[in-house]
Amino acid sequence: MENQNRKILTVNNKIEEKFLRKKAADFDFSKFTKKEIQQLITDMRKTMKGANGVGLSANQIGLDMQLFVAELPKENSKPEFYAIFNPMLSKPSTKKTNLEEGCLSVPGIWGDVSRPEKITLTGFDKNQKKIKIKAIGFLAKIFQHEVDHLNGILFIDKATNLHKHEPENGSKYKV
Repeated sequence: MENQNRKILTVNNKIEEKFLRKKAADFDFSKFTKKEIQQLITDMRKTMKGANGVGLSANQIGLDMQLFVAELPKENSKPEFYAIFNPMLSKPSTKKTNLEEGCLSVPGIWGDVSRPEKITLTGFDKNQKKIKIKAIGFLAKIFQHEVDHLNGILFIDKATNLHKHEPENGSKYKV
């Protein structure tokens, strides 16, 4: 299987939306070789970056599995990249922040979403090693958005002030 951009499912297609609104199945490491897992991560990252996204869940490309990739942009340094299998969120802070979100599966629509400012994400890396990440700010928002996807929840279900917006020069990130 060579590197490829995959088609991103959108709510504009009712069959695709039905799939996006279904909880994804747990990722079963026993069904894939290490090479297949790495290829899947590579394809997802390429698809995410090709669409100017900062996060992409497996179900957004039609795969029924608990997996997402995310890349946190950094000024003056390499971005932080994550590939998380079977993610779970815990320890949300009581303090919430409002951030305008967009989504690769909801093209051209943006809205304000209030989410906990800090969370703890647990799951597994590509080698089936347990991981635990304490995330704050934008990274916490990305993780929450992607875990919502894997649970069949779209940002438009939580957002206020929904509006159409096409950013100039790709200035906004979509998750």
